[in-house]
Amino acid sequence: RLHSHDVRYGSGSGQQSVTGVSAADDGNSYWRVRGRTAAVCQRGTPVRCGQAIRLTHLGTGRNLHSHRFTSPLSGNQEVSAFGEAGEGDYLDDWTVVCSGTYWVRDDEVRFQHTSTDVFLSVTGEQYGRPIHGQKEVHGMAASSQNNYWKVMEGIFMQPSEAFQMEQYHAEL
Repeated sequence: RLHSHDVRYGSGSGQQSVTGVSAADDGNSYWRVRGRTAAVCQRGTPVRCGQAIRLTHLGTGRNLHSHRFTSPLSGNQEVSAFGEAGEGDYLDDWTVVCSGTYWVRDDEVRFQHTSTDVFLSVTGEQYGRPIHGQKEVHGMAASSQNNYWKVMEGIFMQPSEAFQMEQYHAEL
């Protein structure tokens, strides 16, 4: 699970760390899907494959972020959490890479950083203190089995009326 908490990296950017955990009951693994920076995204609107989004950590209000700092364990690109109250910058934008037209809840999806083109990934590198056993989340240049993600828990929003009309009234 994509996880974060108010623990900062001791190197690189010094921003809030983002890790991977396996615990299903951890409140620090909840993220809100929002429109890309400076875009309006109406709640309940389906997310299109290829659409740029932001993921905002519910516990701290910081956005999933990446930049050209080196990640502390693997030497790939650092992924952090950045901003205040959901506001950050253009380096918070990620493109949803999926098959089909829309990101479907039970399907696997990839997130590609819109500015640097790396894929949000997790591999086997584990941290010691103070976040012992948590895995490093980083950006990888190539797509692989390490950068597939899936929604596990969450609140499902009914699709907007316009989306429902699009689905069922393709012809007049």
